[in-house]
Amino acid sequence: MKIIKKNVLKKYNLPKEIVFCKKCTISNQRPRITFNKKGICSACQFNEFKRNKINWGKREEELLRMLDKIRSKTNKHDIIVPCSGGKDGSFVAHQLKFKYGMNPLCVTWRPIAPTKIGKINLENFIKSGFDHVLGVPKAKALKKLTALSTNYLGEPFQPFVYGQYNYPVKVAVENNISVMMYGENGEVEYGGDMQYANSPKTNMLIRDRHYFSSIPIQYWKKYGLKPEDLNEYNAPPIEKIIKNKTEMHFLSYYKFWDPQENFYYCKKHTGFQTNPDRSEGTYTKFASLDDKYDGFHYYLMFIKFGIGRATSDTAHEIRDGKISRKEGAMLVEKYDGEFPKKFYKLFLKYCNISEGQFNKIVDSWRPAHVWKKENKKWTLRKKIWEEY
Repeated sequence: MKIIKKNVLKKYNLPKEIVFCKKCTISNQRPRITFNKKGICSACQFNEFKRNKINWGKREEELLRMLDKIRSKTNKHDIIVPCSGGKDGSFVAHQLKFKYGMNPLCVTWRPIAPTKIGKINLENFIKSGFDHVLGVPKAKALKKLTALSTNYLGEPFQPFVYGQYNYPVKVAVENNISVMMYGENGEVEYGGDMQYANSPKTNMLIRDRHYFSSIPIQYWKKYGLKPEDLNEYNAPPIEKIIKNKTEMHFLSYYKFWDPQENFYYCKKHTGFQTNPDRSEGTYTKFASLDDKYDGFHYYLMFIKFGIGRATSDTAHEIRDGKISRKEGAMLVEKYDGEFPKKFYKLFLKYCNISEGQFNKIVDSWRPAHVWKKENKKWTLRKKIWEEY
């Protein structure tokens, strides 16, 4: 495997000077995030907007009108809900079925390395009253894709992301169901492309720009993967997607979105359970529980952008009024960038790479404007906790 130094600044079009949001813990290194003249990030701006400007009663009326148009009169499945059994997808499905009277077909793309708690949550969710289909990728191709995307994209989850977003489209087209309902629009809620901030759905034709790093699954053929290895990750032909009138909606447009409240709701209604211990790299234990290799996604995000799992979690909770910015900064200092050692050896074996190769991959994604060496150790050039 060829490992070369990556130009993170150019690849993600990042500013060279690092600036932190004045309200939360996120920096301007998050791809596609923007800051206003007051130094407030787009995610915090939107959070303020949704709390003070959106009429949620009218948004729910809009939801009801949309659902009434597609509601089945013969008890057939009438809406697709991508759901792993986690708190967000489970919340969406339960609300649609038991509050709004829909008949969702829930769709899961199998995680790369499912966790015990993830399996329990999915089983509990299905038992709480849902029809469900599971997509399972070929093991050998998935291993190779995971190793390749770790090196060439700095993102071990890219193969999962292909399936997570394309498999529900495939199920929707096969079952003549036009609407897929996701939870939050991450680009809007967490800072990114705000083009669809005031739209209930996103453009199906540009999904690859955000979710697939603008790299289609066919790209990986150049590394020896065969078409039959990659076909299962493909969405249906665009002609079929259009003919089916397939739409990708977000419940966060119609209803006020609060991940922590979703957790409490699903704990009560779908048997959702947390990890007994906090997740590596953060202080929480109720999000992203499904895959043993979650930690490597967040760790490489920390290497590339100086933004780890604790930064993401604190930024969300600051916006939702759960903690202060100072409390968030202290949590970032304590937990951000913690190495995911629990499944480290298993991950290396899965990807068929050595510890030395992994370290070289990590350093190939480490940008000089984010990191410096002090006493032979890497350290962030700018640290939010030093503001306090």
